[in-house]
Amino acid sequence: MIEHCNKLHVMDHPLIQHKISCLRNIETNTKDFRQLVSEIALLIGYEATRELPLVPREIETPICKTMGGFLEKQVCLVPVLRAGLGMVEAMLNLLPAARVGHVGLYRDPKTFEPVEYYCKVPPDIADRIAIILDPMLATGGSSVAAIKCLKDRGATRIKMMNIIGVPQGVEKVLSAHPDVDIYLGALDEKLNEHNYIVPGLGDAGDRLFGTL
Repeated sequence: MIEHCNKLHVMDHPLIQHKISCLRNIETNTKDFRQLVSEIALLIGYEATRELPLVPREIETPICKTMGGFLEKQVCLVPVLRAGLGMVEAMLNLLPAARVGHVGLYRDPKTFEPVEYYCKVPPDIADRIAIILDPMLATGGSSVAAIKCLKDRGATRIKMMNIIGVPQGVEKVLSAHPDVDIYLGALDEKLNEHNYIVPGLGDAGDRLFGTL
């Protein structure tokens, strides 16, 4: 049973489930896979941005003056290289004024722990809501490291968007960072002996960029 369950948001929309089913299919080619990742990110993005604060401002319609609610420059999208890049364009369609940072991690061949090799975020990251983008939440090690990377640079409000995750990864992230909300398209069963998500969809980066 996953603790901190109020921080985990699993999507149940039929459009998302349909598109994830297509994404899982081994016969889905690179072009369609890339398009599906973008479409799913867009749909999950609506939910992940539900609580963005609005600033009231007076406007004038063709009929009269009224008060409107406006988003201000407050979001930074942070894809985890490289697979997270497939989710950026869709989120920029939702939030065209968002800044974009990047986090690069690799797994140490001896310790198997994630090692940061690149992290670039806006200097005002402390004033923004950071949304980490990564299609897969597997062991959770890279996600924990990505969140730490942002916190070390001043981020205090962080969300994660993943297309597919497993309980083990969710638990690891929320145990290390219980203040982070996780938005998942689907919560899968488990990891196999190679730490691949089951049933999963294979390696998201390879399928996105055609490097199988």
